[in-house]
Amino acid sequence: MPDLPQPADTPIECHIDITHTALDAVTLLSQQSGLSKQVIKQAMQKGAVWHTHGKQVNRLRRAKKALSVGDKIHLYYNSHILAEVPAAAQLMFDQGEYSLWYKPYGLRCQASKWSDHTTINRYIELNTEPQRSAYIIHRLDRAASGLIIIGHTKKATAAVAKLFEIRQLDKFYQVIVHGRFAETTQTIATDVDGKPALSYATLLEYNAALDQSKVRVKIASGRKHQIRIHMASLGHSVVGDRLHGNAHSDAPDLKLCCCEFAFTCPVTHQAVTFNLPEALRPQFE
Repeated sequence: MPDLPQPADTPIECHIDITHTALDAVTLLSQQSGLSKQVIKQAMQKGAVWHTHGKQVNRLRRAKKALSVGDKIHLYYNSHILAEVPAAAQLMFDQGEYSLWYKPYGLRCQASKWSDHTTINRYIELNTEPQRSAYIIHRLDRAASGLIIIGHTKKATAAVAKLFEIRQLDKFYQVIVHGRFAETTQTIATDVDGKPALSYATLLEYNAALDQSKVRVKIASGRKHQIRIHMASLGHSVVGDRLHGNAHSDAPDLKLCCCEFAFTCPVTHQAVTFNLPEALRPQFE
């Protein structure tokens, strides 16, 4: 145990080799970190505790899980991260082996070693009845919103992921950008992070009072921040973009939303189209 317990707001990492099985993970981590057993259990449920068994490393959620000599347990405790409350996702379309959800601003698609409780897949696992597995197939930025496809079986997850990989799935976004966008469809083919990236952008509506345009974007590649980078390259940064635009800290949420999917369902082999309701799409403010 540390000579002086660290304050709860200081990140704590603990790595313990299991040399005997007399004590459980919660007790060992509590002794090592100086945190209470209750705090350790809460951190465990939010994905901050890991278990190494042989070559397998997984999050440890069960306080009484049996440990073996030679195992390792790990705690990555950050009170600020664990205090985050995940935004609520909404089920839009349930296809059985996969489903489509509305991901709001702030909900993550990627976990960290510190937690997974603010990810959409963990939210779904904890908030659906009956409970079922939820696998991330593709990602939206934390600051973006819109439709996201979640797999519920490994077979369906792999099949839908393959559609993304071979570009047999059409996806459309809506963004609100600064300025008056061109009347004709724009093809943007500038590289993103040194890789080819192709987008097609079409004006839907111009709001003269705000000097903002609502634009529909189809992407033929899936680079990180592709739409934000491409819009900024045209001189029309996305409203609320603090990274690639000039939005201030008090700016509205990023006006970028995944609104439509069209593909041949790998389960039924029928053509399907999914559209996000208008009320959940970006609005002029």
